[in-house]
Amino acid sequence: MATTVDPDEDLVRRVGEGDPAAIQAMVARKLPRMLSLAQRMLGDAAEAEDVAQEAMLRAWRQAPRWTPGQARFDTWLHRVGLNLCYDRLRRRREIATDAVPDRIDDGPAPDRGLLAAETGARVEAALARLPERQREAVVLCHYQELGNIEAAALMETSVEALESLLSRGRRALRTALADIAPQAGAGQSARRRAERLWRGTR
Repeated sequence: MATTVDPDEDLVRRVGEGDPAAIQAMVARKLPRMLSLAQRMLGDAAEAEDVAQEAMLRAWRQAPRWTPGQARFDTWLHRVGLNLCYDRLRRRREIATDAVPDRIDDGPAPDRGLLAAETGARVEAALARLPERQREAVVLCHYQELGNIEAAALMETSVEALESLLSRGRRALRTALADIAPQAGAGQSARRRAERLWRGTR
């Protein structure tokens, strides 16, 4: 059986040796990905930046001790980032739940920008209330746009189990967001994402 080569193996080795150019390359390659993941998980730019920076700090500390062949470095780094996000979500879950609007009222229709922002906030709040594994599956597949095989490997589960988590997560989101699914005035990006969630597609 052929051995899968970790594309980050040489870079991690050089970072572990203290190579300044390698450290800069690692930051350029991984920081945007971690920032994007944290932003989608947390919905807060400042918190996302803190998480991304902490994940990169842990990567730098881990590099000298990294053993090639045990796992892909990128998979390990994603797991670090996700765990940091979940730590923050657990601390703020009660506050986030209390802040969810009840329903969209029957008053004058808000403009598209306000409706898009409200829709985004509702989706983020609903995601935060999902069981952690369901939320992780939805974020990885619908926001990070990973394939099922890659997402399942990152979550250390089978593709079948991942698909079950996705199905349950989407069903819970459809129930929680039934009153806003999917609205024509919510903005193209928010509407497309809502439509994909409602159809169960990417």
